[in-house]
Amino acid sequence: MAATLDVNGRALQVQAAPETPLLWVLRDELGLTGTKYGCGVAQCGACTVLADGQPVRSCSTPISAVAASKITTIEGLGGSHPLQQAWVKHDVPQCGYCQSGQIMSAVALLNTTPQPTDEAISAAMDGNVCRCGTYQRIRAAIKDAAGMAAAAPPPIAVNPAPLAVPPPKA
Repeated sequence: MAATLDVNGRALQVQAAPETPLLWVLRDELGLTGTKYGCGVAQCGACTVLADGQPVRSCSTPISAVAASKITTIEGLGGSHPLQQAWVKHDVPQCGYCQSGQIMSAVALLNTTPQPTDEAISAAMDGNVCRCGTYQRIRAAIKDAAGMAAAAPPPIAVNPAPLAVPPPKA
């Protein structure tokens, strides 16, 4: 079945059943692979995209539910969005798998709340899981992109004394 979706400002014709999850249309039919498959049940946030500016989990959202929406994926940010720049500056990604979903949730937050409190950041990012645990850097990057002073993470204690290596046993 043919449908037209507005993705990243372009009207794109797709061939998919109305119940097809948006994620698979984006990745498999449109080649927009920045949006990731994580859990498949809308619990991890890796597949988050924006529909009319609101974060949606594309793994469980049928295309029929967003047919009249303006969909924005990570590719639609163009690589130079302030959040993408802050992500790099704060070394947020480790494995990077969740990052497109994290960034899209953060974009939605800053679009509605340009100067979010820590509580607002926590609420907006709730449900976006980072297995690497970069949550402090994510918060710092969001605050940086919002032009807010972010608390620096505590320094890592480094022992400047060399480790004594025992001599080999004879």
